[in-house]
Parts: sequence; C-alpha cells; structure tokens
Amino acid sequence: MDHMITRTGSAEWTGGLKEGKGQVSTKSGALSAQPYGFNTRFEDKPGTNPEELIGAAHASCFSMALAMMLEHEGISGVSIKTKSDISMDKEGDGFAVKKAHLTTTITADADQAKILEVAEKAKEGCPISKLLNAEITMDASVS
Repeated sequence: MDHMITRTGSAEWTGGLKEGKGQVSTKSGALSAQPYGFNTRFEDKPGTNPEELIGAAHASCFSMALAMMLEHEGISGVSIKTKSDISMDKEGDGFAVKKAHLTTTITADADQAKILEVAEKAKEGCPISKLLNAEITMDASVS
C-alpha cells in the first residue's frame, strides 16, 4: 500500500538579496507570514531563516522517531529534549548545508546503553536525517 504524505510550506520574496524581504508560511498556519531576510540569515538579526527551520524540523523529526523506536522496544517513561544545529558553509560561489548536529537528552525507563543504541538508529533513520545531504553528528545523554 502506497502512502505518500505531503505537507506544504511556502515563501514570498520581494526585492534583491541584501535589501529584499521575505515571508515564510506553513499550510497549517503554525507559521504565518513570518519575516525573514538576508539579515536574519547571515547577520544574526531577529527573525527566522531556512536553516533554523530545518533545525526545528530535524529536532522534532528525530525526537518523534526516537520515541517510536523506544516504544517498539517496550521502553516507557520517555522524555526527549533535542536541538539540531544546522551549519552552512561556503561552497563554490554559494553556500551549502554541510552539517547537522543533534544534541539530545533522553529520559526513559531502560538501560542507558540500550537507549543510546536506539538513539543512534533514530539519528540515521528519521526522515529529515535521510533528506539532509550533510554530515549528521549527535551528542546524546540519558538523564
């Protein structure tokens, strides 16, 4: 049985690169005309940017994948806190996302070694990890 799920994000941009301005939205309305621009992407000004949105998507996807995998192992009492740092580096005339680093703290009713083993599988197997053409590293701790 084929089961394709499609989710939609959209963006509008006006003007050139440095002076231009954009708005990013999601079909769900979780983001609605959220501003972004050169200054929020390359100069650490307030606002969002594509890389932090990818980081949020990666952290949330990994956490859900890990929760599912721990549940399949019969592990309960699960709490997962994750962030994903997305690193963009110069490549040729432009830039490319080269690295994603997950930092996660996991609380669960199981052996620490087993939890970390499952976390490694979730890092490799979550759909957003599979999407990223980048080196994905992780610091995982069990609390």
